[in-house]
Amino acid sequence: MGLDIGPDSIKTFSEALDKTKTIIWNGPMGVFEFDKLAAGTEACESASEAIARKLAELSGNGVTTIIGGGDSVAAVEKAGLADKMSHISTGGGASLVLLEGKTLPGVLALDDA
Repeated sequence: MGLDIGPDSIKTFSEALDKTKTIIWNGPMGVFEFDKLAAGTEACESASEAIARKLAELSGNGVTTIIGGGDSVAAVEKAGLADKMSHISTGGGASLVLLEGKTLPGVLALDDA
């Protein structure tokens, strides 16, 4: 059972993120809630915390960082980096549907009211 990504994946993702201007993160990298699974970096943080740290760094350099979904938000908050992100929303799946250009049922109901 895969419960986290390892150091090589963290490095690969971090290098890819260096080339972006906007990042939308929906879904943590693994089971970040359990410290015993935190083997992603030398600092013994989870992979999700390592990626959150990378996003905070990039956000400070002008990259737009959007965190969507309760688990992703929890990972960023656990890392103490929520205030470094451009935008945080607990609406993960709904945010993706909206970005896809589809109508959200809740918003549609408000329009009809």
